Amino acid sequence: MSKLIVAGGQPDENGRLLSITPESAGWEHVGFEAYRLEPGQTIEQETGDREVCLVLLSGLANVEAGGQSYERIGRRMSVFEPLAPYAVYIPAHDRFRLEAVTLTEVAVCSAPGQGRLEARLIPPEKIGVEQRGSGYTERTVRNILPEQEEAESLLVVEVFTPAGHWSSYPPHKHDQLDLPHESLLEETYYHKVSPGQGFALQRVYTDDLSLNETLAVKSGDAVLVPRGYHPVSAPPGYDVYYLNVMAGPVRTWKFHNDPQHEWLMTPGQEVPKR
Repeated sequence: MSKLIVAGGQPDENGRLLSITPESAGWEHVGFEAYRLEPGQTIEQETGDREVCLVLLSGLANVEAGGQSYERIGRRMSVFEPLAPYAVYIPAHDRFRLEAVTLTEVAVCSAPGQGRLEARLIPPEKIGVEQRGSGYTERTVRNILPEQEEAESLLVVEVFTPAGHWSSYPPHKHDQLDLPHESLLEETYYHKVSPGQGFALQRVYTDDLSLNETLAVKSGDAVLVPRGYHPVSAPPGYDVYYLNVMAGPVRTWKFHNDPQHEWLMTPGQEVPKR
């Protein structure tokens, strides 16, 4: 299996499905965990020197953070319901406790922080929803923690790609600190596929092809994107969801399209000949 795939599996005794740390990924910023919790099961963590965004992927939960309690948050039972999620932001040098009310799947997204902000609930009505692309590149984007909302490092977004469509497309990258043109952001993709026996395809590649992998990803797997372009394809018959976590030295998303496919951004332009 590719080193870029972190395989999901059955939950351990703590409900953890998978874990990505900066050390395990070989980078500096992004951390990610996914949990599936039975009713009454809990997660309790100190945030240390990292800020955290909890994303309620499915189910209902009670969350305590920053001296606040949020009761029975969550409203969708599947990431494939056309609803934005609930999320909770927790700063560095704090702690949180989450208790599942129903069968619950939650993502724990983290990145370096200093603790300058307050914990807060991010309800669905605060999450911007947009349709991006057109035709076979149309997909639904839900901006959970975009750069317009307060955080120190984290950027968090989820994307629903209908069967037969492409997303993160045309291929783009953000692996150079060359502002205002491009930012340097590590990124994880946490994939879900419906029906569950399906798969998604994701390519990760650089201009010089020193990194050039095409990955068949099953539901519950995560993909590491340390650098390069990273488009995703949803095969016919299978809808694909993914949760993106990004972080880097500067909290802004400035991307660079693959020049070979830039023509796709101009409808009606003649296909370039080689």
